[in-house]
Amino acid sequence: MYSYDNPDERVSVLQLNSELQHAQLELLSAHCATHQLRLHYSAEDLARFGRRDVLRKSAEAATALHEFYAGVEKRISRTLSAPDLPPPTGEQLAQGAEWVSTYLRAQREHYLPATGPLSDHHKASLRPYFSPEFLDQIRVIELKGARVASPDFFTQIRALGFEPPEISHMDSLTFLDVIVFNEQLTERALFHALIHTVQIQVMGLERYAELWVANFVKTRAHFTVPLEVHAFSLASKFLRPSPERFSVEAQVRRWHAEGRY
Repeated sequence: MYSYDNPDERVSVLQLNSELQHAQLELLSAHCATHQLRLHYSAEDLARFGRRDVLRKSAEAATALHEFYAGVEKRISRTLSAPDLPPPTGEQLAQGAEWVSTYLRAQREHYLPATGPLSDHHKASLRPYFSPEFLDQIRVIELKGARVASPDFFTQIRALGFEPPEISHMDSLTFLDVIVFNEQLTERALFHALIHTVQIQVMGLERYAELWVANFVKTRAHFTVPLEVHAFSLASKFLRPSPERFSVEAQVRRWHAEGRY
């Protein structure tokens, strides 16, 4: 059994959580793709007209994953269910949104002096999805072993009965137009982070923070916040073997106009 307190095993624990985070991202991409399938076709249509081999393999994979994670869940010592606490007040929600917006601004200023522009290679691969002017604004930094520290206000969040996201385990974090990579820059993490930059620019930082906090309170998991779901969904389309070309800004504006965030 691993122990995080043992220096010799700490790297193994970090590697375990890195691989777990990668698996979670793959599962979220599959979840988003399945949700889109569900929106367009009924179970009856899929059963009647879908390719039987693909349906059978998909069902087998989903069943195996369910059994595996259900077994893990049984071994978790503390319950994952939401504590029986009163919902946050409007004042508390406003305070949470202010914490988030202030933190994002402060981290941008902290990392900005050490950042650099996107490489020409990354700009070329991203131009079908983002404008050249937008890509020229972006600054990035790879921490390569270091980790972004969790904000102090996470202590108050936990006191209210919520478990904030594990920032140190995330591949990338978006601080307005500054993107910080906990390890190395990857196309998946970069594309996901850029979507958040677009969301912030389209709706404004304060509104972005309000929506993020309000929906986190509802779902109690950061990866089910609509702002995150949309980012996962679009990043999944970008990474397909035959990627779909689309404007991220147009997609974000459409979701914003339709009230889907």
